[in-house]
Amino acid sequence: MESESKLRMAPAPSAEELTLRTEREQRAANLQREASLGRSLAPFRVGSVPYLNAVPLTRGLEDEIVFRTPATLAAMLQRDELDAGLVSVVEVLFHDRYDILDGVAIASLGEVRSVLLAHRRPVEEAREVFCDPASLTSVTLLRVLLAERGLTPQFRRLATYKVEELPDYALLIGDPALDVLRTTREHQIWDLGAAWFELTTLPFVYAVWALRRGVENAPLRRLLREARQFGLDTLDSIIRDRTEYDYDFRKDYLGWHIHFHLGSDEKRGLAKFIELISKHRLGKVFQPRFVN
Repeated sequence: MESESKLRMAPAPSAEELTLRTEREQRAANLQREASLGRSLAPFRVGSVPYLNAVPLTRGLEDEIVFRTPATLAAMLQRDELDAGLVSVVEVLFHDRYDILDGVAIASLGEVRSVLLAHRRPVEEAREVFCDPASLTSVTLLRVLLAERGLTPQFRRLATYKVEELPDYALLIGDPALDVLRTTREHQIWDLGAAWFELTTLPFVYAVWALRRGVENAPLRRLLREARQFGLDTLDSIIRDRTEYDYDFRKDYLGWHIHFHLGSDEKRGLAKFIELISKHRLGKVFQPRFVN
């Protein structure tokens, strides 16, 4: 009876203790989930971009993924050195040899921050644009946006990311774009995500998982979807634990400007992009094929 009385009199856990217990259990579950994902990509060869905006899509798979620029990943896919790559969407649109993993993308609805034209003079005066050699989709997007304004400048290779050495018109993507955005500069910023939304009121899709066609990859598709879900489920910890920039910026960028789904609105945006590429004769486009 005495032991039963003592058990009944044990104090209930406080709200703080319950929160800490829940956090410990969640961390343990996440570690187990991450370990499970990390052992599972073989024999598939997978590549992704080394940018902050891709981190939630490769959560738990980082040790097995090759990280390269979009242009390099595209070349590796074309040489069949990868079975899947998180690549610029135009790589899929311009080459009829890939399927797109449905439901997963890097996209924005409005301002994106990491795809921009840094311009010292008015956009309407652009005769030459110097672009990041890693760019693929961003070049085509800028061509579309400028063509809609009746502008057809020449595109050249950008020689440096140093802010003080940037030419009058420089197209930047990914972390180099964020670096320029966050530093003191003479250039104004034209955010291409915001410009696309102003033109179309639709999302823009920058990157997708391109899957080499003709390869049996159902297990790979499942793992890539699981990694995305894991990344979204742990987005708060990604924002907290990453070291790029500062916490408030990571929270704003990953939690607001970028999103990671490929749904009906994103597909409408993609269809509009295809329409405008064809309208301005910027390349032969193949209709995307989505697989679950």
